Amino acid sequence: MKTISFPDLELSKELEKAITDLGFEEPTPIQALAIPMLIEGHDVIGQAHTGSGKTAAYGLPLLGKMDQNDRRVQALVMCPTRELAIQVSEELAKLGKYLPGIMIIPVYGGQPIERQLVALKKGVQVVIGTPGRIIDHLHRRSLDLSNVRVVVLDEADEMLDMGFRDDIGDILAKTPEKRQTVLFSATMAAPIMELAKKYQKTPKHVKVVHAQLTVPTIEQYYYEMRESDKIEALCRLLDRYNPKLSLVFSNTKRRVDEITNRLNSRGYAAEGLHGDMSQSQRERVMAKFRSGVTDIHIATDVAARGLDIDDIEAVFNFDVPQDPEYYVHRIGRTARAGRSGRSFTFVSGKEVWKLRDIQRYANVRITPDFIPSDQDLEEQRTLQALTKIREAIEKENLDNYRLRAQAMMGEEFTSLDLAAALLFMTDKARPKMEPPSQTPIPRDDERRERNNRPPRRREAYKSPHPASNNRGGQRFSGPRDRRS
Repeated sequence: MKTISFPDLELSKELEKAITDLGFEEPTPIQALAIPMLIEGHDVIGQAHTGSGKTAAYGLPLLGKMDQNDRRVQALVMCPTRELAIQVSEELAKLGKYLPGIMIIPVYGGQPIERQLVALKKGVQVVIGTPGRIIDHLHRRSLDLSNVRVVVLDEADEMLDMGFRDDIGDILAKTPEKRQTVLFSATMAAPIMELAKKYQKTPKHVKVVHAQLTVPTIEQYYYEMRESDKIEALCRLLDRYNPKLSLVFSNTKRRVDEITNRLNSRGYAAEGLHGDMSQSQRERVMAKFRSGVTDIHIATDVAARGLDIDDIEAVFNFDVPQDPEYYVHRIGRTARAGRSGRSFTFVSGKEVWKLRDIQRYANVRITPDFIPSDQDLEEQRTLQALTKIREAIEKENLDNYRLRAQAMMGEEFTSLDLAAALLFMTDKARPKMEPPSQTPIPRDDERRERNNRPPRRREAYKSPHPASNNRGGQRFSGPRDRRS
């Protein structure tokens, strides 16, 4: 099957430029299937889940159909929750950054309605909202849907579960009969099919089948942290496990370059690989990785295709993959040829929902774990040093070195002094850091239990970003430099 790229989708230059800025190299499976159908004007039923790239799947064609000179509402996206409405609005704004005439507004409960009234009165082309607040605006006559060309029901199964069936019907009744209706749902139960039959015209069905994980020898862990702590977490895990070869995955080309530069600045032998590289650059990077000149390889999912290296001992998901199938392909790079391997996934903010989707759809269990503390790293380095010393004693001819050591011993040094100095030189002194506070992502029952706990003391750290509080993220103090 031919791999589809964004240029193959015949999007506008403005949309392609926004995609390039975001660093995405190729469409996700749901995007590759749905976008051509939506551009052609078909009604579509898409079976997709959170984190699959479905927002861009309907958002790119939707933005491409908007008339920048017409300030009436031309597209309506219904979401079950205000959080999703905000998220969709933010993503569409990024995709439409080079369409200056397109105005996008989210409308939802919990926000003063006066602010929304002012924005609607000025004129907007795209409205994203929850059914309840959309109904409220219709009753106030502050929202006119008579010129709507595209209606999207995002996470339709969730909206039905929340009792919005009648509201959806009332809203669609205010839109033109001749419209494009798009429905995305994680499941295709009977109520969803009834909704599609009632409001769509000969819809096209799009479904992405996910691969199952077939590599049982991989130890899989995840860590919750703030975005700014990921580099430090990566370094600590590299130091803790000291893998022979490591593969670090990122979602964008820009991020690959950033991770590569920051690791190299700390003394790690790292190389990046992404779609902007020429074939000669790619071959040079791969040759260094295979030969062990570099032992850490940072890549996007697209660039990592075709990698066939058996000695990769660890895979790091610096970014949670956009699609569960990508996760399966990523960690499948380790534990080859009967070997064992480890995978480490870094989770930040809303990525927790993507992680849950990965576990559900890929049928895997990913264990919560803690980033190694300073004490853990010191113990590990001491153990590695002792292992090297033991191997030298057992395998090497040390007669000349024994004579030198004996000459140094006497009144000035004892054998214990020499051994301690040897360990110190092998271990290499590093700056002391406060161990990070660490909390794995709580399960649902743990969340309920925590609701009954007393509030935290004021001395505890509080993020300057309210939305990121209570996520259990870690804080790290000070950089770590492998060169010291």
